Amino acid sequence: MTLSVIASCALAGLDAPAVRVEVHLAAGLPAFNVVGLADTEVRESRERVRAAIANAGFEFPAGRLIVNLAPADLPKESGRFDLPIAIGVLLASGQIGLPELAPGRRAAARASSLTRLVMAGELSLTGALVPIAGALAIALAVARRQPDAELIMPAASAAEAARVPDLHVVGAATLAEVVAHLAGTALLPRSTPARVDKAPAPPCLSDVRGQTAACRALEVAAAGGHSLLLIGAPGTGKSMLAQRLPGLLPPLSGHLALEAAALASLSRTSAPPYGARPFRAPHHSTTSVALVGGGSRPRPGEISLAHHGVLFLDELPEFNRQALEALREPLETGKVAIARARHRTEYPARFQLIAAMNPCRCGWHGHSTRKCQCTPDQVVAYRNRISGPILDRIDLQVEVPSLGADWVDAAAGPSSADVGARVAAALAIQQKRQGGSNATLDTSGTDRHCTTDPAARDLWKESMTRLNWSARSAHRVLRVARTIADLAGTRKISAVHLGEAVQYRRPVGEPR
Repeated sequence: MTLSVIASCALAGLDAPAVRVEVHLAAGLPAFNVVGLADTEVRESRERVRAAIANAGFEFPAGRLIVNLAPADLPKESGRFDLPIAIGVLLASGQIGLPELAPGRRAAARASSLTRLVMAGELSLTGALVPIAGALAIALAVARRQPDAELIMPAASAAEAARVPDLHVVGAATLAEVVAHLAGTALLPRSTPARVDKAPAPPCLSDVRGQTAACRALEVAAAGGHSLLLIGAPGTGKSMLAQRLPGLLPPLSGHLALEAAALASLSRTSAPPYGARPFRAPHHSTTSVALVGGGSRPRPGEISLAHHGVLFLDELPEFNRQALEALREPLETGKVAIARARHRTEYPARFQLIAAMNPCRCGWHGHSTRKCQCTPDQVVAYRNRISGPILDRIDLQVEVPSLGADWVDAAAGPSSADVGARVAAALAIQQKRQGGSNATLDTSGTDRHCTTDPAARDLWKESMTRLNWSARSAHRVLRVARTIADLAGTRKISAVHLGEAVQYRRPVGEPR
């Protein structure tokens, strides 16, 4: 054989488009060329593949080698194409027999033919396989596109990819093991999913004392997936409340857990235990690219790493204005599209935003005992660092008051287990009724599922007029009221539910 074709995958956001690795060996002066919009890491594979083949005990062929990565208009990057290129070279030079022709290999024991093989892996110079980023994203795409495929990867990456149900994943430690597997002389076993570390117990809501109204707001936010802004003086418990939100949410399972883990795999960041809700808390010096994703080679940002979890922005007015404005579309759509001159990448970003801020620059405006050092104009200027369009997209805006010494003798709040049970019941109602949380309802879904009694509708219209809400704000208040009704177990939104939802929508721009 002078021509071989091996299937592999590129990465484009959370998707992994199919790539054909075509290797042609012809007579002529020795040459090794890689074409097909290959990036620097892919072009460097020529040296890694040459050394790996020699050190694995095979002969690098003499002649003119051309490797084509098709389709040619799809950008290719990283070293994940090393393994399919090396196998293609060995097949083209006749050093590996076709699996169908391998003697003694039973059809029942054969994992697949070449047409059903998909390979991805980086090679070291010794011939060992190196783990790759995005293994889970590749496995999800292969399972969706070709469910009967056999995916061959480095052993560590294969253990991660094996979490995808019903996909045949094989892990290998060296190039020689892959060759033996293809030749049928030493079949590799199917990989088992990586061991799931037990998540540490999250902090309990009962640690927060005295902030009954804020704890209730946190419960409502968790029960409907709503965004929440906490406003209060330093030390009132804003960060404590935000850190306890993941403990109120049910753990991730099934496809949701796979998506969250795949995004963490793409970024090569430390991921929470499999199935645990992500909790991301970037510093306020974070750039817009780090927050929403991007770069010359687009990578997921903090909002995508918080997918199906919580994004906590402490000291919200201190964030770069451009970074905050970039949150507008993801808060509405649950995804972020990063456009570049040559390609467009899309990442999911269905996160729950929790933000905290002081009432003014010095932090003591409205405090019962401390004197604020800011002028009224300075207070307004500080709060106006957060634009109206961003505030319009935050469902609950709650004041966390200073309690002085009263918190010492205050009774412990409800436990996370008790609140989490109510939250899980409310989320189950929403899932059965509309297939998602109340925060994800669009306009038509809000009209269909957020039914009110006459008194509640009159209160809603009156509040809309008196508080000068936009249509977006009015719909968000209605969705919060729907969540409060779900917590109460009622089918219709009453005036009591709507009244509580209105209380969670306080103006931030002007000091009281």
